Amino acid sequence: MTDMKRRTLLKGTLAIGALGMAFGTGLLTPRAALAAWPQGAFDAKSVDDALKGLFGSTQLEGNDKIAIKLPEIAENGAVVPVSVEVAMDSVESITILAEKNATPLTSSYTLSASTDPFVSTRIKLGKTTSVIAVVKAGGKLYSAGKEVKVTIGGCGG
Repeated sequence: MTDMKRRTLLKGTLAIGALGMAFGTGLLTPRAALAAWPQGAFDAKSVDDALKGLFGSTQLEGNDKIAIKLPEIAENGAVVPVSVEVAMDSVESITILAEKNATPLTSSYTLSASTDPFVSTRIKLGKTTSVIAVVKAGGKLYSAGKEVKVTIGGCGG
C-alpha cells in the first residue's frame, strides 16, 4: 500500500514539473485565452483615445439611469471603491474611466444578456479627477460621471 502511494506521489510530481517546464519555455501560454484584449485602449493617454480604442467612437450621451457610486473624497487614491448600476435594458458593457489618470481606462466589463448590469471594483486615482462610467446599451454609448477629490495619490502622486 505504501508503494502505491509513493508511485502516485512521484507521478504527480513529475506531471507538475512537466507543466512547469512547458509554461517556463512558452509552450503553454495563458495569453491564448485573451485574444480580444484591447491593448491600445488600455495604453491610451486620453479619454477620447481610450473610447476610440474600445468602441470606435467618442459620441457619448448623458443618462440619469446610470448610478455611479464612489466617495466624494478619497483619502487614499490607491484603492478607491467604485460601483456602477444601470437601470436600462440591453446593456452590453460597462466601462470605467478616470479622466486625469496617466492611462484613463481603469476597467471594462462585457456583460451577457442574462447578467444584471452592475459592477463593483476598486480603482487607482493619481489625483483629483472625474470618474466616468460609460455604458453600451442597444448599440449606443451612454455616460455618467462624478468628481472625486484625492488627498493622497495612488499612481505615484
